[in-house]
Amino acid sequence: MATNRDMTSLGTKLFTWLNGEPVGSDAQGNKYFRDKRGPLKRRDSLRRERRWVVYAGKVEASRVPPDWHAWLHHTTDDPPPEGGTPRRVWMKEHQPNQTGTGEAYRPPGHTLEGGRRDRATGDYEAWSPE
Repeated sequence: MATNRDMTSLGTKLFTWLNGEPVGSDAQGNKYFRDKRGPLKRRDSLRRERRWVVYAGKVEASRVPPDWHAWLHHTTDDPPPEGGTPRRVWMKEHQPNQTGTGEAYRPPGHTLEGGRRDRATGDYEAWSPE
């Protein structure tokens, strides 16, 4: 018996096969598609083409690179160049979203970090209206 995840995956693959036109892929193997019928006319007069991503592996929205994110959300009309946008020296490698894991950031004073924070250093001065 197929699980819901298998059915969703099958449905996405079928929808993509019937309606999708491949646009490109990123370094992680995610594939990007647009509706092969082009922009759809709507009653509210918006003409936007449907764009989507089929993830390679784990479905995690933070795995979409910034240049593809801009294309998916209609910030740019043209898909990124093959190989992606040129990387700068100061750019960091992608890290998946760590929320809910043991690797998540916890500031000093967080209950899972002991629940105590350093005392105020005296540089804080409360504002009061006059």
